[in-house]
Amino acid sequence: MKLVAAALLLRGTQVLVCQRTRHQTMPLKWEFPGGKIEPGEQPTDGLRRELEEELGILARIGDEVARLKHVYKNGNAVELRFFLVREYEGELQNRIFADVQWAERTRLPEYDFLEADQELVRQIAAGGIL
Repeated sequence: MKLVAAALLLRGTQVLVCQRTRHQTMPLKWEFPGGKIEPGEQPTDGLRRELEEELGILARIGDEVARLKHVYKNGNAVELRFFLVREYEGELQNRIFADVQWAERTRLPEYDFLEADQELVRQIAAGGIL
């Protein structure tokens, strides 16, 4: 099972969402920024590293607010850990995504999110978690 840490990067009532490129697996799906945690790496350290690589920011990783496991139809399994990020240093840069947007929390279900993220998206849009 692949361990992934993702950020719920907040700006007021908005959450940062990122769209995969057409060359990645699950092309053009939306997701929260983050990525795979390397063996021996703490999830918060891995998330900090991923946010610097993907968005060029130095994030202050907050509390873990959700953890879920998902098995895709192809058999790939993932454990996702979601952390709040309210503060960061640096200017946001789109280094790897097709698109990056600040989305109103209530409008998140309008985005075509990865299957593993969809329940969390519904909870956030309904006013839970954040």
